[in-house]
Amino acid sequence: MEILFCGTGWFPIVDAIRVRLPDGWNVRSRDFSRPLVDDVGRSEVLLPSNAPFTREVVEAARAARLLQQPAVGVDGIDLAAAKARGLPVCNAPDTNGDSVAEATMLLLLALARRLSALRRSFEAASIGLPVGTELRGKTLGLVGFGQAGRRVAAIARAMGMTVMHVRRSSPPGDLAEMLARSDFVSIHCPLTPGTRGLFGEKAFEAMKPGAMLVNCARGPIIDRAALERALASGRLAGVALDVFWEEPWDPADPLFAREDVIVLPHVGGSTDVAFGRIADIVVANAQRVARGEEPLHRVA
Repeated sequence: MEILFCGTGWFPIVDAIRVRLPDGWNVRSRDFSRPLVDDVGRSEVLLPSNAPFTREVVEAARAARLLQQPAVGVDGIDLAAAKARGLPVCNAPDTNGDSVAEATMLLLLALARRLSALRRSFEAASIGLPVGTELRGKTLGLVGFGQAGRRVAAIARAMGMTVMHVRRSSPPGDLAEMLARSDFVSIHCPLTPGTRGLFGEKAFEAMKPGAMLVNCARGPIIDRAALERALASGRLAGVALDVFWEEPWDPADPLFAREDVIVLPHVGGSTDVAFGRIADIVVANAQRVARGEEPLHRVA
């Protein structure tokens, strides 16, 4: 059986899968010299990752028996096309929540202590500048309260922060109330039609003046134009991003050069422990479909 990793990053997951495979099985990364639609035809298990799995790609996967997302989100997969083919789509839940939570805390601390400005201060040999702020005593608002959100809440409370949260099912007024009271806001909800552009003009207007925002979820949950206006006006004091509107992103994008913008290269879930958990699920589900059994964690 052949497993094809289709993403543009996270290649260490391929090694984690390889060491767990039975003899005679193979895992490979996609051939970037060819369009994805031309590279999926012979593999029985496909790992979409951050590659767009359009209807065209799903239909070209002639030998596929399983679409196994090596993460939680399946927003990049045409689920209707997979269903029409009878092709199961599975994800890997409860695998990287701790890793994402720790990356979130890294970004919260980076915003609080003004990490971008710190580097420039060091280069200028300026002692004691810039002045940051403490997280202790501040209010953190969480949008989404799954595994990662709950872990962030536990760490933040241990650091002396007050934590509020809303879920996707919460009334719209709850989000506005939380935003008005939060010094920091962190996004942990999936990308759905209902959350796309959730952080637009209305959300930024509802936020406490001078608040800071972290996104380790999905880039399009934030409306980019609205974000830039909130930063330019000073209403938003800073934003930290581990996810983007398009991936791979353009490192020369002027937005990323701003001192009030901190970025990571989509590494929130990229740890050896998380990759091990994901690889266990990938291999287990590949073996299940090989035996004609129903795969675990099926979402479509």
